[in-house]
Amino acid sequence: MTLDDTDRLILNTLQDGFPIVPNPYEEVAGQLGLTESDLIARLQAMKEARIITRFGPFFDAAAMGGAFCLCAMAVPEDVFDSVVEKVNACPEVAHNYERTHHLNMWFVLATESESEIAEVAARIEEETGYPVLLFPKLQEFFIRFRVAA
Repeated sequence: MTLDDTDRLILNTLQDGFPIVPNPYEEVAGQLGLTESDLIARLQAMKEARIITRFGPFFDAAAMGGAFCLCAMAVPEDVFDSVVEKVNACPEVAHNYERTHHLNMWFVLATESESEIAEVAARIEEETGYPVLLFPKLQEFFIRFRVAA
């Protein structure tokens, strides 16, 4: 799939926010000169083509009274796929990335309380057989990440 000018406009517009209204897709589509169904179809096509991997909000677990923690694991390549399936099966795993490093699996745990971080990490260790290293946030930085499409 190749992005056209309309797809690029959609991506650039949605990075700046999504309206919290009864019909948000309809509102955004109207702003872009599209129909709601065309906007949704284009987002779905971009997702299926893996141009975008997800479309949805990022919640600040700590601001909502919960907790989150960056985690890493060293997983042998020959079992990486099966371990990633087990890790990603945990609803507390917000996202998971493979890295070219000894610690090759990195993910974020988001839980309702600080104590649950250790509990979920222990559950993942038990399920996978590999240690989970915890890297709790010491200081927060806000970086507005935006990619021009």
